[in-house]
Amino acid sequence: MSQSGVYARRSAVYLLDQVLGEGRLLPELIGAGALEQLQPEDRARAQRLATETLRGLERADRILQKHLKKNPPMTVRNVLRVATVELCSGGAAHGVVNDAVELVSRNKGTASMKGLVNAVLRKVAATGPEEWKKLRVPHLPKWLRKPLVQAYGPEAVAAMEAAHFAGAPLDLTAKGDRGALHRSLGGDFLPTGTVRLESAGQVSTLPGFKRGSWWVQDAAASLPVQVLAPKEGEKILDLCAAPGGKTLQIAASGAEVTSVDDSELRMARVYENLKRTGLKSECIVGDVMEQTGEWDAILLDAPCSATGTIRRHPDLPHAKDGSEFGALIELQAVMLDHALSLLKPGGRLVFCTCSLLPDEGECQVEDVLERHEGLTVDRDALNLDGIDPAWITEEGGLRLRPDYWADKGGMDGFYMACLRKG
Repeated sequence: MSQSGVYARRSAVYLLDQVLGEGRLLPELIGAGALEQLQPEDRARAQRLATETLRGLERADRILQKHLKKNPPMTVRNVLRVATVELCSGGAAHGVVNDAVELVSRNKGTASMKGLVNAVLRKVAATGPEEWKKLRVPHLPKWLRKPLVQAYGPEAVAAMEAAHFAGAPLDLTAKGDRGALHRSLGGDFLPTGTVRLESAGQVSTLPGFKRGSWWVQDAAASLPVQVLAPKEGEKILDLCAAPGGKTLQIAASGAEVTSVDDSELRMARVYENLKRTGLKSECIVGDVMEQTGEWDAILLDAPCSATGTIRRHPDLPHAKDGSEFGALIELQAVMLDHALSLLKPGGRLVFCTCSLLPDEGECQVEDVLERHEGLTVDRDALNLDGIDPAWITEEGGLRLRPDYWADKGGMDGFYMACLRKG
């Protein structure tokens, strides 16, 4: 039996227990050191197993329910889920089943269920892979699916769910020559300038990482700074800046950027990325509402539901229930009003959220235009390479969805608009 496999699977089950039982998010758990005790390869494997299980949770449960008279305790159920996803994805039955039985046996509270686990997984190994292929693409939970269907219709939501289930490739933004990055790493050169790799392996071992020639950033997340169009010498404020991809883009333009985030832990990622790439920004750990001064341009990547990132973060719909939406929408409006007060006359502000919900995007811009006389939407800022005019919304913002570029691997859901102060 591979002890390495047991350790990775045990950690994957722990992550699932925390997400499904405690409502915690995977980045929070991993950032808090949940996988620190593992070797790098086991750490990556545990995270992959947890992510793939969350992505295929509905399918796993449908297969398991045929073999269970009642649901076992959560940890045992999560052992079964991880093993089912592995078995249905081509995992070797002997190793998967034996490790699952071992995990249950190690805990006095669940040791009596090792026979059940063994029997169920032997059946799954025999019939599960074929059943898996016939099951529908997993649906989003009702609390999220309902408002998305209202906004986009059932066909569009089904296409988004397919993108979520497929997962996300690795997108990279170049510090300098995008063509050189593409030539160095291969992959696809997306219309908006991002280099996309389908299978990258360990990111830190890729050519150019240590030299700081590029950083990881979804294609959709790279667009707000392109819309902002920073210029050399401009004073630009990046609000809610962590983990720093947009700060790096602004700094690479030659603008003088100040980055603000209220989390010291998240801001540490910004410092780390700036050091690796050799770019410069003044970094402030503080409250957005306490910032002062006059700025040529501002980027506000406001706190939001993050519902646009599910293809990379399948834990989100399982850890959340939508109860925080109202408070987030109010916070976005307050932050937006304050950020506008910091703009010089004639200055521009890009408001963006990685959300699929119109209340966190289109509706916010419609409302802020009513609250501020002389404020306009700069539609010309959206004239960028790779932007489909159909993505531009009625009020003049840019709506991106996971099902866009489906033939290229999709993109995160995002909304952005460029506002001009009169």
